[in-house]
Amino acid sequence: MHCFPSFQSASDGYYVNIIQNCAINRALESGKRLHAHLIINGLVRSTHIASKLIDFYIKCRQIHHARKVFDEIPQRTTHSWNVLVSAYARHGFHQEAMGVFCEMRREGLEPNKFVLPSVLKACGHLSDRRTGEKLHAIVVKQELQSDVFVSSALIDMYSKCGRIENARRVFDLMVEIDLVAVNTMVAGCVQHGLVNEALTLVEETRSTGITPDLVTWNTLIAGFSQANDNSTVTKLFQLMQEGGIDPDVVSWTSILSGFVQNLQNHKAFDSFKKMLAAGVHPTSATISSLLPACANLADSIHGKEIHGYSVVTGVEKDVFVCSALIDMYAKCGFIHEAKTLFNNMPERNTITWNSMIFGFANHGYCNKAITLFNQMVDEKVKLDHLTFTAVLTACSQSGMVDFGKKIFLIMQEKFNIKPRLEHYACMVHLLGQEGKLTEARELIQEMPIEPDLFVWGAFLGACKLHGNVGLAQMAAKHVAKLEPESAGSSLLLSSLYADVGSWGYSARVKHKMKKMKLKTLKGSSWIGSA
Repeated sequence: MHCFPSFQSASDGYYVNIIQNCAINRALESGKRLHAHLIINGLVRSTHIASKLIDFYIKCRQIHHARKVFDEIPQRTTHSWNVLVSAYARHGFHQEAMGVFCEMRREGLEPNKFVLPSVLKACGHLSDRRTGEKLHAIVVKQELQSDVFVSSALIDMYSKCGRIENARRVFDLMVEIDLVAVNTMVAGCVQHGLVNEALTLVEETRSTGITPDLVTWNTLIAGFSQANDNSTVTKLFQLMQEGGIDPDVVSWTSILSGFVQNLQNHKAFDSFKKMLAAGVHPTSATISSLLPACANLADSIHGKEIHGYSVVTGVEKDVFVCSALIDMYAKCGFIHEAKTLFNNMPERNTITWNSMIFGFANHGYCNKAITLFNQMVDEKVKLDHLTFTAVLTACSQSGMVDFGKKIFLIMQEKFNIKPRLEHYACMVHLLGQEGKLTEARELIQEMPIEPDLFVWGAFLGACKLHGNVGLAQMAAKHVAKLEPESAGSSLLLSSLYADVGSWGYSARVKHKMKKMKLKTLKGSSWIGSA
């Protein structure tokens, strides 16, 4: 047990250093013992020590204890409130940060330039534009636009709330621009896919003497990698090295992540090899970004090699790495290995559960997928739109119409998740495969969003399966409109005519295909649904 000095022999600085060490190492029990010692000696009332204890408890995700420390501060000033709000926002407790800020306002305290950036950050993460705009009004009223940190926080808030034009307006009105503001604006542009505008902004500010740093270059590299602009990425690498900055693990991870996202999986593997050759050591983020390339290619050999590498480097237990491994093994056909990894995980997140449910569903273990979904609900794990896509896929594969309809309903009513196109495609496939074509058509007609190729493709496949020529013709028209160069819908329609003995119609469709020079496109997975 740590022995602390007596009250008389230690300064506040001594205790502050120990608290900070406990926070860095997430040493909760040692921190609690120190806290008890501070209470006994009457030191916890020091605002400086209290602020460090608040930060320590929030880092250890002990929100209740952090709030208790705050409540025991005898005279709470704006600074005291700022400490709690900032700590919540810094560690991702954005809803709590907003709640504390509202309490602060109810006590009649005005926000200042120190607390506003933290609250604006919380607004951005919560996509709370309305509150963000009210805070912007306070900034103008208090004439804080000249503060770089406040303006940068406004740029970040507007960018995250989908108002990039407002973010740019704040940036353009700044009296003094620094690198923090530039990086925030660049990140906003990249987030909205405006990669060329981001690059132009960096070039313009470079001419005014603001030199890009590693964060700037990495943001640009990530943006152009996602945009599949490999030539610009190469140019950015050269420019950053010419500026005396070497690409780090974030730079390389962004590149291979972009390749994977754009299905250039072999290039992702090549980049990983170059990264290792450059002496850059992968992190858990690198490994979890690369593993989907193995899943996309059903390449279990590379997948197992990367799994082995993750064990050697000690990142195998990382929740994101393990989730990616589960997904990879399931997609490569090794469902039992995926299940073993899932069962042995010390910690799971939503992505982990989703990967395992998808794995079971796609391998035909639909009851296991649904059991896992129910377990997820019982354990109060956060469910997202992918969770429901996974369980609806299981229902669709096993023909569980009533349960699927129930899931589709509670997704909206209990979990407040609006159905996306993939949810509708699953439901149309489920209803259609079971012969409920009229109900499937009515569902499509009631959709609040425009049905896509997969929705109509699932319906067309079901019409062929059950020999409904009339509905198949209607569905084929929609599919042909959405994918005019593909022969998929025409092939199904021709086959259906042949099945019902309408050979003349079948020949006519085939003649039309030849005349229009339609092609059977690879990757049209809805055809397989028939």
